[in-house]
Parts: sequence; C-alpha cells; structure tokens
Amino acid sequence: MSQASNAATAAGEQDIDHAARVLLGGGLVAFPTETVYGLGADAEDAAAVARIYAAKGRPSNHPVIVHVAPEADLSYWARDIPEQARALIDAFWPGPLTLILKRAPHIDAAVSGGQDSVGVRCPSHPVAQRLLRAFAALKGGHGGVAGPSANRFGHVSPTRAEHVLAEFPEQAAAGMPVLQGGPADVGIESTIIDLSRLGEGVGPVLLRPGHIRPQDIARVLGELPAAPDAAAPRASGTLKAHYAPQTPLALVDRPTLEALVVGVGLPPGRCVIIGYTPRPLEMDAALTWQPVSADPDQYAHAIYSLMRELDSRGYARILVEAPPRTPEWDAVNDRIGRAAAAFQPGG
Repeated sequence: MSQASNAATAAGEQDIDHAARVLLGGGLVAFPTETVYGLGADAEDAAAVARIYAAKGRPSNHPVIVHVAPEADLSYWARDIPEQARALIDAFWPGPLTLILKRAPHIDAAVSGGQDSVGVRCPSHPVAQRLLRAFAALKGGHGGVAGPSANRFGHVSPTRAEHVLAEFPEQAAAGMPVLQGGPADVGIESTIIDLSRLGEGVGPVLLRPGHIRPQDIARVLGELPAAPDAAAPRASGTLKAHYAPQTPLALVDRPTLEALVVGVGLPPGRCVIIGYTPRPLEMDAALTWQPVSADPDQYAHAIYSLMRELDSRGYARILVEAPPRTPEWDAVNDRIGRAAAAFQPGG
C-alpha cells in the first residue's frame, strides 16, 4: 500500500496534536514511518528516552535514532555536518536513511547509548512528518523524536498499528497514543551510514543495510561504504540476534530444502517453509509452503508481517529458504540471519 493510500487510515489532526503534547510531557507515542512503526519520546528528555528503554526491555547502551522534520536544522543535533552528509541528505531525505554524526554537546548521550555520536533521520511517512512538525512547533522549532521500532527488544519489528497494540497492550490501555498510518511501505528498518569519523580518516561505513543500498550511496559519494570495523559506533538493530519471531526459525539452503519437502531430516511438529521459489510438487504432510515474492523489495515489505502471522498459527518451527547472496538481498539476509541467530546456541 502506498503512502498516498495510507491517508485513508491516517491519524487525524486532533490525534497528532494530542500525541505531540504527550511527547512534550515526557510520554511515549507509537507512530508510523515508511520503514516500521516507531516507539517515540522527546529526544532531549533523558527521562523520556529511558522510558523507551524500559518499555522495550532494551539495553541502555544500544543507541536509538532521532527522527526530525524535513526542515529541521541538523546542526542543532550534530556538531559537525560534513559535505558527504549534505549530499546524502539531498539525495535520500526524507527517506529510509540514518546518518551517524558527531553528537552536539547539548544533546544528551542517552540517545546514543553513551557514545559521542548521534543517529539522525528524516522519515518520509506523512503521519510521521506531521507529528514531527507539530512537536517541533511546541518545542520552539528544534523538536526531535527518539524512536526505535515499537516492539519488545529483539522481537519482530511492527509494520502495522495492530502489531504495536499487540506488543504494548498495557501501555496502550494506559493512554499511550498509537498513531494510525496504514502498513509501512518499506517494511524493514533504515539503512545506517556512519559519517562520524571522517575527520579521523575513516570513510563512510555501512552499519546496517536497508532499502537504500551501498550502490545507491556510491552513486552519490563516489565510493562504496566500507564494512564495520572494530571501532565503529554501536548502532540500532546490529546485535547478532534480533528481529526474531516467537516461533523458532531457521534458515535452510536449497539442498536441505529439497530433502525436507520429502520428509528427510524434518524436525518434529508442524513446520512452515517461507519460500521464494516455486512450491515443490510433492511435499511431506507435516510441511506448509508459504510463498513470498522473489523480488527483494517486495520480500522485505512482507517479511515482518508474515513472521507475525505465522507466529499465530501454532507451527513448531519456521524454516526460511535462504535468499540469494547478492547485493540486492543484503538487507533481507541481514534481518532473517539475525532472526535465525536468536535460536542458535549463544544467540
């Protein structure tokens, strides 16, 4: 569903105004973005940010991303804005790209997990933009909303308002606004690019893959972002185990899949295979074939919602046909790989 068609189910002006005032008072608000739904708080209120961490069960050293309106003054949030950042902003904002920059001294380190950097992005979803503008107006022009995904830490990210309500029923019942915005267009979290160490001779670094791919970045900057190094800043959604459903999930390669569909090595209980290739003609009765698109963007759009749906069907295990190891599938492979890691020893 496009963001234009989302307008039919979008939050009204009274909803937006109420949510902005809840943020101003230090409360939490769930809001839609084009990637996933976020759990937001005033990014300048350390106590409010701490409420995000408490609600999610999130480690306090795991950074959150500050969401700003399109006309926001980025220099309020970051003490250094290199020309590479300006170029990426011109190319991709509003949109699913987070930039890691050196944090301005007056911005509390709570949003960055105690680091000297800050992650900032400008979402393209119209409801998110209306909320950010309303909140900024209440704050005198510089309002930013700290907003990780609106789910319990480590769980599948929400792409619909009903997913948020399922994750936080107590908070919603107690009055936390959950702004409606229809299904998220992108369906997975933003690309994260670190530009905080350019002054130290470290070029752009890809901390988390997403809808905006390294090749897209290279077309703007003239170089591909590097892989994370040992000194790279911590960033949202980059722990080994993350994005996991409640049902145990495992990745299976094609040879394993071909054996499973005829019952060889099949784990006990009812299992479902998420497959992007054609359904096998013959398949063991204990298996269900769940088709998904072979297009990586459409796959990404659907996968979180699908995992939540499969959680509700009582399967003993979710098996995911491993996607191709090609650049356009990097973001999908990142998310389902971390989901599978949650069910591996040490995950």
